[in-house]
Amino acid sequence: MDLLSVLKLLGGIGLFIFGVSQMSSFMEKLAGSGLERVLEKATVSKTKNEGKLKAWIFGAGVTAILQSSTATSIMLVGFVNAGIMGVTQTLPVVFGANVGSTITSQILRLGDINSKLPILQILKPSGLAPILVGIGAFTIILTKNKKAKDIAGVFCGLGMLFYGMMLMEGFFELLKDNDKFKSFFEYLNNPLIAIFAGIIITVILRSSNPSVGILQALSVTGIVTYSVAIPIIVGQNIGKCSSTIIGSIGSNKNSKRIVVGYVAFNIIGAVVLSVFMIIFQHAVGFGFMDNTVNRGDIANIHLLFNVLTSVIMLPLSSKISDLSAKIVGVSGKDKVDEEFTKLDDMLLNTPTIALNQCKELMIKMGDLIMENFKLSTSMLEVFDEKKIPIMEENERFIDRCETDLSSYIVRIDRKRLTSEDKLTVYEILNSIGDYERMGDYCMYIFYVAKSKNEQKIKFSKEGNNELKTVIDAVSYTLEMTTKSFNEDDINLSIRVEPLLATVNELNEVIKSHHVQRLQEGKCSIEAGISFFDLLNSFERISAHASNVSLHVIKKVKNDRDFDEMHGHAQDKHSEEYKALYHYYKYKYMDNITLNKD
Repeated sequence: MDLLSVLKLLGGIGLFIFGVSQMSSFMEKLAGSGLERVLEKATVSKTKNEGKLKAWIFGAGVTAILQSSTATSIMLVGFVNAGIMGVTQTLPVVFGANVGSTITSQILRLGDINSKLPILQILKPSGLAPILVGIGAFTIILTKNKKAKDIAGVFCGLGMLFYGMMLMEGFFELLKDNDKFKSFFEYLNNPLIAIFAGIIITVILRSSNPSVGILQALSVTGIVTYSVAIPIIVGQNIGKCSSTIIGSIGSNKNSKRIVVGYVAFNIIGAVVLSVFMIIFQHAVGFGFMDNTVNRGDIANIHLLFNVLTSVIMLPLSSKISDLSAKIVGVSGKDKVDEEFTKLDDMLLNTPTIALNQCKELMIKMGDLIMENFKLSTSMLEVFDEKKIPIMEENERFIDRCETDLSSYIVRIDRKRLTSEDKLTVYEILNSIGDYERMGDYCMYIFYVAKSKNEQKIKFSKEGNNELKTVIDAVSYTLEMTTKSFNEDDINLSIRVEPLLATVNELNEVIKSHHVQRLQEGKCSIEAGISFFDLLNSFERISAHASNVSLHVIKKVKNDRDFDEMHGHAQDKHSEEYKALYHYYKYKYMDNITLNKD
């Protein structure tokens, strides 16, 4: 064994790890947002037990695609941190992820094929590796089709994994007759040392897949027995928890409960199965423990360990959830702060889910704007100090949305989003400012109401009736705008612009009426100032609502050339626009005219 041989071993390990990473990356691209949505909805079920089983199956399936239980677990930590999934719902998915992670070792058992038939020889890693890398590389170079490139990337990743395995096996082949290596390997006959070795190697490599792959490569020496392989695999399953622990740093306490559950799954499973094997070995004895293992045997041990652990732990997932809550300790949060846990950095690894969280916050933002509008306008008639804290908390949320949401959404990797999702990003980014300004004007209405109450300002009966009319019109504008944004409803969006025109005309008529009342001495100067301030706020709220409706139209139409800054929802000369305008004019303007008469 010389330096070149050691470098080949390191190169083999590197190729193996890179191959697994490539496979995972391109498989995730192929699955797209569906993979993330599957995990999000994995726990929805009619019955509790069916929900656990479904979650376990989805966890295994997603991890089989990602090639890493750690990647799945960190993704789930992000979901829990953002409040998408509960801890009790998530743990069965975590348990299934451990089983799904065994797929790589099952693929590598192809190296055990001994048949001399040409077709079967091709299925061995030595036959598949050059074929997969060749097909994958030339496809990536020659095609422009994105899906074909992603499939080719999976081929290249699998081929590199096989090449890495071959390099490692080549190194270990040189050691099969080495007495020093054999004597060193005898230390691993001690189960505790073997478990510790499995933990250390997996912690260093940050994944059980390359760790198990090295053990499978070692099996070519013919000196790896069941008594060595089983405790090493037990240690590998404990060691892989380290990456999830590191990945959860900075997450909230609920997310740390997932990590506790993940660690408990592997440690409790390792302890229970180890104790059982020790007792059984001493009482009856396993006749196969001194037999040597091959790649397939190691793959089976790896799979069996995780399946048996799942069988033991799955019914206890609720208990483990309760235990994790006691270990971590869960405390209450500020209401606004808790809402913003939705914008978790871990979700940036799942762009579609991260974008969904942004949309959820925008929906919440719209609801609070609507609530503040109703609260502020109600205080124009009867001022209620008990409503002030509610409005202030709502406004704090709305203001924080503009900063936190804007800075978060620009960090989402748009390359991993669908074209529709990219339009949603554009829609949200352009609507946040309008939403925030609508919130500001709602607060301005409140300040006018507060000043009106403190100075004991009174509006005339006609003025109050006119305010009620314009408040109804603006409230309806807000309702249509937020609903069209929430549901991507273009039929509601196109109604906002003619309603804005009605509100503007309504304001002009009311202003002229109010000027007349001022001249007639029916209204004070102070009341007149407050009245005009209110009308200005109503007009600005409607204008910003109209902007949002145009952003919705651009997204739903998928029209990138639509200029929502200067364009219109529809032609103002169209019959549809005229019909809507006349309807709103009849509903609101005629009411003002009749009251005046």
